[in-house]
Amino acid sequence: MQFLEGVRLAWEQIRTQRLKSFFTLLGVIVGVMFLIVVVSIVEGMDRYIRDTLTDRMFGVNTVTVRRNPRTPVNTSQEQRRAWARAPRLTFDDLDHLRDRVRQPATVSPESDANGALESDLGRRVENVRIVGASAEIFDIRNWNIERGRAFTRQEAEQGIPVVVLGKSTADVLFEAIDPIGRRVRIRGFPYRVVGVLEEQGSFLGMSLDNLVVGPVYSALGNLTAPRGRIGQIVFKAGAPELVIPLRDEVVEAMRLRRRLGPAELNNFAAETTESALNFWEQISRILFLALPGLVGISLVVGGIVIMNIMLVSVMERTREIGIRKALGARRADILAQVLIESGTLSGIGALFGVAIGVAITVLVGAISPLPAAVAPRWIMLGVTLGVVVGIVSGVYPASRAARLDPVDALRYE
Repeated sequence: MQFLEGVRLAWEQIRTQRLKSFFTLLGVIVGVMFLIVVVSIVEGMDRYIRDTLTDRMFGVNTVTVRRNPRTPVNTSQEQRRAWARAPRLTFDDLDHLRDRVRQPATVSPESDANGALESDLGRRVENVRIVGASAEIFDIRNWNIERGRAFTRQEAEQGIPVVVLGKSTADVLFEAIDPIGRRVRIRGFPYRVVGVLEEQGSFLGMSLDNLVVGPVYSALGNLTAPRGRIGQIVFKAGAPELVIPLRDEVVEAMRLRRRLGPAELNNFAAETTESALNFWEQISRILFLALPGLVGISLVVGGIVIMNIMLVSVMERTREIGIRKALGARRADILAQVLIESGTLSGIGALFGVAIGVAITVLVGAISPLPAAVAPRWIMLGVTLGVVVGIVSGVYPASRAARLDPVDALRYE
């Protein structure tokens, strides 16, 4: 009964003094709203980036050999200089790795560049990602064929001018016409279309379907890298537990190929999907570490405001408290009533903060490429924080109310 009375008094205060209650709860609302929005966006991006990088961009269980890493993290100046002086990868490096690496793995060279494509219908598309690779790249990158077929190993080794188009590239160049068997030109060279990839979607607003894939040994390979050079060499292990042994063997074989001594740093990079995610992990870790401080500032400010408002409320109800004490109310009863009222007031503010935070998160996910996912545990945490802030803020006003002398309280004007 006492709990319901405290809740009723808190709600009555909000209902009758809307503007005052709004400013009272503003700190709690902003703090909880900020918590919901930032955590939801960061968690959504974390899951999205991990899934996209693993499934669509890097491939599952892959080891990528490059001249230097995509995102160097926590590297020394000496290592950076070694990468800067590193020679480009060549097809001889590819042959050496194929001969030396004994771990069961699928391997493919891969080079890419941006360029324009023109169809035999006269349509043109710009800024297409042009990929030169071997036939194994479709398995490594998890690229599935929607129409037609992938080019074969024989076509890749013989440098036959055939290509597989990304979904959006095919739609722009041929619209409703079946592209299989038709021709496209890349920098003046004609290529026959043998397949179209399934739709892959986008990554942070960048389309993953605006690409064309062809044999690296064809003329297309010379467009994506200088003659005899390779952008990167990609291995795919048969199982997750084989990725690290595969990487270690690839590193050993490359060091032998480059004739590096025991004390010399690698002048190449061998990246797994996890190592490529290290950069994002550092960013998300910083955001999660900074979040409690930012949320805490808002909640502390909101708590101070609530404490002051509750002090005013206690002062306004001094006679009422005196009457309750005169009728037999104990100190614990007065203390509990004020704390319940304060906690309820702050909890209502937290609910408003959660509602606004969820609405903003959904809006961000709808109008921007930033993914967002509202987890129930963060909603529960936001409401709990709001209630706790209210109870803590109400301790001092509640103790003052509980210590009031009944006689003095009844005489208070």
